[in-house]
Amino acid sequence: MVILALVLPTWAGITYVGLARARREAGGLPPSPRPRRSPARKAAWIAGLAYLAGGVLHVYGLTYLPSLFPEDTCWFNAGAKVMPDSSSALPVSLVCQGEEIVPWWVNPGLLVLAVTAVAATVAAVVLRFRRR
Repeated sequence: MVILALVLPTWAGITYVGLARARREAGGLPPSPRPRRSPARKAAWIAGLAYLAGGVLHVYGLTYLPSLFPEDTCWFNAGAKVMPDSSSALPVSLVCQGEEIVPWWVNPGLLVLAVTAVAATVAAVVLRFRRR
């Protein structure tokens, strides 16, 4: 099963790339030049990565929140089988017996990534439509 799932697709991809390179070299075609990245494209990449990292960090923070059995959330995270005092998804917070359970760096990280994502998106749009 592992051979079918991992090895065969990898082997097929390597073979395809080798055949494509051989065909390009045999035909005398020069390698296609790689287009230069513009500042707008770099800003768009930064924005995309910041959105992705922010989403991952938020999902990580949400793993601390109560689910089907709220008392088990405090049991697994704080060691006390009690109901949470309060919880919220934004800012990510879970309070059990007066103690914040979510790590301190989750909400500042979300803020930094959100500001970076919005600023990079605005920069990408401005740089894209700026006249040279």
